[in-house]
Amino acid sequence: MTVRVGFLGAGFIAQVHGYQLGRCTTPHEVVGVFDLDVERAAELAARQKCPVMASAEEVIAASDAVIICTWTSAHPAMLRQVIESETAVLCEKPLAVDLATAREMVAMVEASGVINSVGLVLRTAPALCALRELVNDPDVGRVMNVVFRDDQYIPIQGMYRSDWRGDPARAGAGALIEHSIHDLDILEWLFGPMVSISATTAEFHGMAGIEDSVSAIARFEGGHSATLTSVWHDVLSRTSLRRIEVFCERALITLEGDDEGPLTWERTDVNGANSSGSIDGTTLKPWLEQRKAMPLLLEESFLAAVATGGPSPSPTIADALRAHVLVDAAYRSAAAGGTAIDTTSS
Repeated sequence: MTVRVGFLGAGFIAQVHGYQLGRCTTPHEVVGVFDLDVERAAELAARQKCPVMASAEEVIAASDAVIICTWTSAHPAMLRQVIESETAVLCEKPLAVDLATAREMVAMVEASGVINSVGLVLRTAPALCALRELVNDPDVGRVMNVVFRDDQYIPIQGMYRSDWRGDPARAGAGALIEHSIHDLDILEWLFGPMVSISATTAEFHGMAGIEDSVSAIARFEGGHSATLTSVWHDVLSRTSLRRIEVFCERALITLEGDDEGPLTWERTDVNGANSSGSIDGTTLKPWLEQRKAMPLLLEESFLAAVATGGPSPSPTIADALRAHVLVDAAYRSAAAGGTAIDTTSS
């Protein structure tokens, strides 16, 4: 079948999903776009060669699969509309502005049985998949400590043009929920179950309820720990950049950039012999393919599931709930002056 795809929301992340759809091999067509901002809707519709539609209901009725890219507080109502029509759905993260609503959304999706996915796209980033391969190599020993930095210019400006991200009623809060929900999800995906988190936050841009500086310490079941620094600044040349240093017993693995790297490593084997290496955009794909670890695009997995009738591809909307649990714990820690919060319950 040719999967008919509709967009609810036409901002920056919708443009990204639209670009990624163009790289997918599963037959599909974008059939319509709806956004309250008619100019943005027209931009996306022109790129996708489809009409701007007058309502969410019109998009849903025309689609086999809907991608929800509105501001966060609108996600629950949009998701309910899609679910009630029994249409497959890919919902952007965060699911909601708070944990309780995220739980309700997951319960609703699971009860419906519709094919679903969530925009935790870093799980399908090639460089992060390669990092996971290296970390899981028993020859490097146990993970001991992780240093994780995530920064970008505050996305109310520049190419993002997301004024809603400066409004806590629509975004929920700032950098932690809107951007670093990715980071907390990836920390567990890479390094195993988190048992506690402590955090502090600050606001430098004068927007009440929108934190733009976060420092967190995560502790894991294996005894290792990670520090996370997340910053929204005004250095407009830095759009969204991540650096991860992983100290294992017998290796240091460093990632610069979450998509194509470079990814470098220094190792000492059990006999004391030293070695080093690196992979980047030119060598990353063959390296992953050799190990049968090259990820599918998130959008490709979703389209393929819709075309074949399922099952829902990972990450699902249910997978996003754990990331919300971690975000909620970090905010509760910050409100309590950095007290460590137990994250073992979901």
